[in-house]
Amino acid sequence: MKFCTVINCMDGRVQLPVIKYLQKRFDAEYVDTITEPGPNRVLSEQNNSALLESISARLIISLENHKSVGIAVAGHHGCAGNPTPKEDQQRHTEDAVKFLKTKYPDMEIIGLWVDENWEVREI
Repeated sequence: MKFCTVINCMDGRVQLPVIKYLQKRFDAEYVDTITEPGPNRVLSEQNNSALLESISARLIISLENHKSVGIAVAGHHGCAGNPTPKEDQQRHTEDAVKFLKTKYPDMEIIGLWVDENWEVREI
């Protein structure tokens, strides 16, 4: 069994496209999913310690218990939790990836953007 992990928005529209993308991207059978409204912004701004601790605790379970081989952070079009333009969302995702790389330097960590057609692209 091979796992990867995504920190994704709770929006149901993005779940399946992201899971399918990551199964191919990391050659993983399973995708552990950590969801929050607008998680790219939460990780980028780092101003809500309770949410950061919650995400971190769930991520550690995935990494330690499932031996996840990679981590993705996703942002998407039409996000109610992070209602900002695409450019801002992508910056949030890039900053979130940088933040996670400081905590998990040996992990492959990528950022994803899900567009208005629910297509996933790596950023």
